[in-house]
Formats: sequence, structure tokens, C-alpha cells
Amino acid sequence: MRKGLIALGAALGGSLLLPGAALAHGLVGRTDLPIPEWLFGWAAAIVLVVSFVALAVLWPEPKLEGHQGRRLFEIPWAIVVDIVCGAIGVITLAVVVWAGLEGEPTPSGNFASIFVFVTFWVGLAFVSVLFGDVFKAFNPWRAVGRGVAGLAKMIRGGDLPAPLPYPERLGRWPAAIGIFCFAFQELAASDGNLPEHVAIATLVYSALTFIAMALYGIDRWIERGEAFSVYFNLFSRISPLERRGDEIWVRKPLSGLTRLEQLPGTVPLLAVMIGSVSFDGAAEGEPWVNIAPDMSTFFQDHLSMSPDGALAVTYTIGLLLCVLIIYGFYMLGIAGARTVGGGFTQGKLANGFVHSLVPIAFVYVAAHYFTLLLFEGQRIWPALSDPDGTNFENWGVDYTLLGANATWYWQVGFVITGHVCALMLAHDRALVLYRQAKDAVRSQYWMLAIMVGFTSLALWLLSQANQ
Repeated sequence: MRKGLIALGAALGGSLLLPGAALAHGLVGRTDLPIPEWLFGWAAAIVLVVSFVALAVLWPEPKLEGHQGRRLFEIPWAIVVDIVCGAIGVITLAVVVWAGLEGEPTPSGNFASIFVFVTFWVGLAFVSVLFGDVFKAFNPWRAVGRGVAGLAKMIRGGDLPAPLPYPERLGRWPAAIGIFCFAFQELAASDGNLPEHVAIATLVYSALTFIAMALYGIDRWIERGEAFSVYFNLFSRISPLERRGDEIWVRKPLSGLTRLEQLPGTVPLLAVMIGSVSFDGAAEGEPWVNIAPDMSTFFQDHLSMSPDGALAVTYTIGLLLCVLIIYGFYMLGIAGARTVGGGFTQGKLANGFVHSLVPIAFVYVAAHYFTLLLFEGQRIWPALSDPDGTNFENWGVDYTLLGANATWYWQVGFVITGHVCALMLAHDRALVLYRQAKDAVRSQYWMLAIMVGFTSLALWLLSQANQ
């Protein structure tokens, strides 16, 4: 308890030094979202109090590990539902490509850019947390792969040749690379959000995905290698709903994460997920705004790069550094937890607790992109009826749906709730890994430091504003 109080005081002192004005991310920026300084301190305090008091005292044995859930109902006409959902996904993919190549070239006026960066990337993350792995049913690449495989089987009159075995060492590394490439196009590539570039990237990614599914099998690649399937599946494990075959099951929220298979590349994947959003927030702040032009000028002067190329390299370096910082910070905390004992290797502990980073990854997305989804998401309906954007100048966005004060509390609420959930998962796993409860609690000092660090970072990123 004494150590906990010392940590509490240090966290409060450090968090109160952080700046106090925020900018919500969006295709159209808003600069009226300041976060009061006292919220930083109280947010860190709440996380600490909940972890040390509620978890250490009131959570003496695992409550999430091993939870199986219960069956709710069977999906009627499940095969038909899958076919219809898959067809919708394929049609949407085709519309994205067509609108990107043939429609209005402005990102804010084209269905392709709005759908990919707002509805798909952000909206589906919220849907996954609420309703489970919805994307799996609508996944266009999975639908095309299964359709082609079924047709080929009918033509051949028998089973297709077995694909190559998926290399175990790959794990989720392909997904980590895929999400990083997506973040690169969104945050670092020159004009990466232009509809034409979105369409071309979609075609390239689709071709690579089809090749990979042909080599390693449709389901295996979807489960481990296909970036968006893995990404949304991680978020869906937070949900109380789960599909098992042709049935819908209900489970304790977060318990699905305890069954996450420990595979190579999972820690880097979560580092990419958190680090990319972190960079998006940091890029709006004064420190990066002051540094980036000098870096870009250096590349132009010393490497004879074009202005666009130099800026892309600059932002790629920033993105990569944020990912490495997140990865290093997590591994540093794991190294500290290893000193508690138990005979665990660094890799064993890192993979054992990595599922606790998923709620953090989600609340980073939720807090940073909440207003993007709320405001720019309004464009998706007129864009759907006018996918080429010929009348986009008539589209309007109602910025009065949520006031600045409400936005502050929603964002801070997301951050605090997500980190409390992460601490619950880490504490629950510690009770399973360590033989003695006191060792499990001691290990949580280090996990607590990780969570407080991510909390402070999230709130600081929300505090950044263009100057």
C-alpha cells in the first residue's frame, strides 16, 4: 500500500504537468476541445486506485480466464446469411474501387475515402466491440476466396490440392505489417487519402490477399495474416457477443481476450495499433510541427529528395518511432514484472499479458477518432447515394450534434474505462500465471506503471493543438 501511495503521488505530480488543450482528429479539424488540467491527475489517480484497491483486494481469483459463456440462439439460414453478407462486402469493395478511380477527386467528397478512413476503419471498430466479429461475415476477400474455392471444387469434382502449411514463425507478423502499411498511407504517404490512391491501394492489397489465401488457405490466412480480419477480431474479443459456427453466444465482456492464441508478432501488432494512433495525435501538436519541417528540409538538401518525398520520409520516421516507443515501453514494463519471479522468460510474459493492450488500442481509437466518426461519418449516407461525388458540394455536416464540453468527457471517459479494463485483464492473467497471490499483485505494480504511462500518453495526445 505504501508503494502504491508513492506511485499515486508520482503519477499525479507528473500528469498535472501536462498541457491542457486538445484537438479532435478529423478530415476537417476542430480546435475547440480543451481538456482541463485537473482531469489528467484524476484520470491517473482513478486508474491507480481501481487497480490497487478494487483488483488487489476484491479480485482474489480469476474471473475471466476459462469463462465459456452460454448459447443464446442458433442463426436461422446461416449459410444464406453468410452468402448475403459476403455479397454485400464484395459489392462495397467494388464500389470503393470504382468511386476512387472514377469519382470526385476530393477526399471529403468521395465515397472511397470517406468509407475507408471513417466508416470502415473507425466505425467498424466500434461495431466490433459492441456486436462481435461482424467483419468476418462481410469480409469481401474471404467471400471471394470461398466462392472461387467452391466453384473450383465443383468443376474439378473433388477437393482442391492442400495449400502450403502456414509457417508458425509468421504468426501475426503479416497483419502487423499490413496495419502499418495502412497507417503509412493514412498518415505518412503523400496524398495517401486521395480517392485514386485509395482505390489503387485496395486493388494491390486485394491481389496480395488472394495470393496469400491460395498459398496458405483461406481460413488460416484470414485468422492470422489478413490485416483487417485480425485487427477487427482483436476488438471483437472485448464484446459480450460471439459467433460460434451457426450459433450466437454471450460471454463476460473482455473474456474473449483471455482465449487469444499467443502467436509471434502479436506484441508488434499491438504496438503498431497503439503507436499509429499516437503518432496521428502527436503530429497535430507543437513539438512535431516544429521538428517536421527541419527534418524534411534536411532530406531535400542532403539527399536531393522532392518536397513530397522528403515529407513522406519524415512522417514515416515519426510513425515508426512512435511504434518503437510503444513497443519499448511495454517490453520495459514486462522486464520489470519478470523481476517478481516465477521463472518466466521475457517472451512468455510479453505474450501472456499482451491481450491487456487490446482495450488500450481501442480506447486510443475511440478517444482520438470519436468526433471524426460522429461528424465526418454524416457524409457516408449522401456519399452512398452519390458515390462518384458529383453533388458533394451540397453535402453538409452538423457540428452541433455534440458540444465541446461533452466531447471532453467522452474522450476522457474512453481513456479511463479502457485502461481500467486493461488492468482487469492483466490482474486476472497474473492470478493464473503466478502461484502465489502476493506475487500476482506485485507483478501488477509493473503492469500498473505501463497502464498509467499509456493513460498519461493518451491524455497528453488529446491535449495537443495546432499552434
